Amino acid sequence: MATITKQQKTPHVAIVPTPGIGHLVPLVELAKRLVLRHNFLVTLLIPTDGSPMIQHKAFLEALPNSISSIFLPPVNLDDLPEDVKIETRIALTLTRSLPALRDSFKVLAESTRLVAAVVDLLALEVFDVAKEFGISSYIFFCTTAMALSFVFHLPELDETFTCEFRDLPEPIKLPGCVPIHGSDLADGFQDRKNEVYKAILQMAKQYPLAAGIMVNSFLDLEPGCFKALMEGKEGWPPVYPVGPLVQSGSDMNAVEGSECLRWLDKQPNSSVLFVSFGSGGTLSHEQLNELALGLEMSGQRFLWVVRSPHEKAANANYFSVQSIKDPFPFLPDGFLERTKEVGLVVPSWAPQVQILKHASTGGFLFHCGWNSTLESILHGVPLIALPLYADQRVSSVLLADDLKVAFRVKVNDKGLVGHKDIANYARGIIEGEEGKLLKSKMKALKNAAERALSQDGSSTKSLAEVAQIWMSHKE
Repeated sequence: MATITKQQKTPHVAIVPTPGIGHLVPLVELAKRLVLRHNFLVTLLIPTDGSPMIQHKAFLEALPNSISSIFLPPVNLDDLPEDVKIETRIALTLTRSLPALRDSFKVLAESTRLVAAVVDLLALEVFDVAKEFGISSYIFFCTTAMALSFVFHLPELDETFTCEFRDLPEPIKLPGCVPIHGSDLADGFQDRKNEVYKAILQMAKQYPLAAGIMVNSFLDLEPGCFKALMEGKEGWPPVYPVGPLVQSGSDMNAVEGSECLRWLDKQPNSSVLFVSFGSGGTLSHEQLNELALGLEMSGQRFLWVVRSPHEKAANANYFSVQSIKDPFPFLPDGFLERTKEVGLVVPSWAPQVQILKHASTGGFLFHCGWNSTLESILHGVPLIALPLYADQRVSSVLLADDLKVAFRVKVNDKGLVGHKDIANYARGIIEGEEGKLLKSKMKALKNAAERALSQDGSSTKSLAEVAQIWMSHKE
């Protein structure tokens, strides 16, 4: 019998996320499509920092057999100061995992037909490892094309302006994008003297070294920006819109969330404001109180996933979804009793996808995380944008100023969104005329997203183009 060579084996792709469930989820959805639609095998190589990975493991165990996952040995970050920026923590987790990552690549290269590496938008150090084994690296950019455009233009902007971007008198105008004020850029761009900014600038200069960049967005969502990126400058890699890649909800634990869904079943159509700030979003105690009082004042039905407040950092729970304290004692006295007829408050977690697709859900007050944004678009739910950290302000500008499917909250001189404003936004999105306009525009985006993912859709074709390139890889 003839020996089967590696060239005749199923093509294999290595995917390297960076820490954080929000980065892992869309990469897993990409892996599913590669396996189910293009017959690849996929291995996820996951750097860890010793944080509990219970949620990650439960999520990965439900995947098809063609997707395997390897948790790299946890790295020690005890030498870092307590107030270290999240970007630094992520970067060092990856850097210190490189020896183990190299070992895993070696095993895959020797035992499978390894054809490509897909790396998270912050994992560019993997490029050199992949190159050692003769394979190309593709970036998976898990947020907006607008944010990618800023990364491409950052070296030029850095040379052009000497002041902080937030101090620029005029908004920054990127080709094909809505203008954006410097103060709305991601956290890492807010202090140009900081090591995080310097690291991001260095990373931006490496982006052209990618063989291609897949973006978790779609052509009809950001048409002008994608056109500019695809026409690009000489030396820019090809850009492939492949989104929206989001969880379907079928792999969530519906039993845990059944109370929410039973409660929603009893509410009128489009009458409930869903309030949640993602797996890493926590509010200050003051903002938590303003939000509670605003929801009560609005008189609207609401379903609120509440977490205990955290004063130090909005991204304190970035690596873990565990809530340290019972959040209910932090709510205003008597709030739960006074609102029990119109609201449901649940601690820490709820089945977000099922809630967004439920007929009773009429709006979503949220943090502008990109996974949550895409889930809202796919289910046609209009938005109230309260960005907290990372690139969420960029997304809020896109949603409110460009796509016009969201109210963007305004903060007062204390940096808070006041309860009266919360009440107005809640009433406006559920029963106001402007809320109806948002819903109408969101419905059009929902239809566009479904078209993009259809058999002949733009995102489906875009991913097929990448798959074809990988299929033709010769060892």
